[in-house]
Amino acid sequence: MRVLGIDPGSETLGWGVVEGSGLKYNLIDFGTIKSSPKDAFSKRLLKISDGIEAVIARFQPNVLSVEEAFYANNVKVALKLGQVRGVVLLTGEKAALEISEFSPRLIKQTVVGYGNAEKHQVQEMVRLLLKMKTVPQPHDAADALAIAICHFHHAGVQSRINLAKLKN
Repeated sequence: MRVLGIDPGSETLGWGVVEGSGLKYNLIDFGTIKSSPKDAFSKRLLKISDGIEAVIARFQPNVLSVEEAFYANNVKVALKLGQVRGVVLLTGEKAALEISEFSPRLIKQTVVGYGNAEKHQVQEMVRLLLKMKTVPQPHDAADALAIAICHFHHAGVQSRINLAKLKN
């Protein structure tokens, strides 16, 4: 299975591709899609969509795993993040990918063992889990890799739940 993890952001969107099965996985690649805050927001959304489509075409993932929306104090920021997530989800659906979503807290809990972990702790654990020589930079890409890793840890459980629902 090949998982594309996405950390949504309107200025910097992180992505990471991890391949494996069960709890054995390896790094394929990671990066960011950057948009200028000077551009119209609709143009930024288009750039994000085009960028994700290019990553999907290049790496052919089976799964798109994305961070769920979280509570934000600033309503404008929350709305923009929601629009970015909408573009990400739509792009994944258009590519016929399986889509999974995880809360920021669950991602940190899964990767670091602590739901309130700091960015540098997530980066270091991603480095260790993927046997990297240095921590992945920027943190947006490290977060995307953490989201992909989270999918591997929870996919088996989710597939058993789905199978049980089908039997009932």
